[in-house]
Amino acid sequence: MTGKRIKPSDAKLEITQVKSYVGEKQNMRDTLRSLGLKRPGNTVVRTADAVTVGMINTVAHLVKVEEVK
Repeated sequence: MTGKRIKPSDAKLEITQVKSYVGEKQNMRDTLRSLGLKRPGNTVVRTADAVTVGMINTVAHLVKVEEVK
């Protein structure tokens, strides 16, 4: 699932950082930290509310998103 296609819902999302933020703008670094991601390979589970979906859309090229069943 790519970041730009995500819609807010009640689903749980497993967000994994797949690329480093080195060389990215400061707002993308801050967004990854707000999601709870510190380094490539880290994974967090968050609810797909509007705020989380907006953050995922900002850093869609740095993360992989899967729906938790």
